[in-house]
Amino acid sequence: MIDPRAATLDLLARRRAGATICPSEVARALSRDDWRAAMPSVHAAIDGLVRDGAVRLSWKGQRLATRSGPYRIALSGND
Repeated sequence: MIDPRAATLDLLARRRAGATICPSEVARALSRDDWRAAMPSVHAAIDGLVRDGAVRLSWKGQRLATRSGPYRIALSGND
């Protein structure tokens, strides 16, 4: 299985500056057959990336300090 952290950063690197991705996009990149089963590892990886300052989270244009409910992911520094 591909590392969820690496998959997240790879998907973001392919997007235009400031673009966001959905965590389900990361899960689908990891497991096309049963992507929902990959969601816990995706969420854990995102939590680590947020702690490391590599990504930021938002929902409907509002920044989130931590993952809670629905969220979008962007590279830090692309505000």
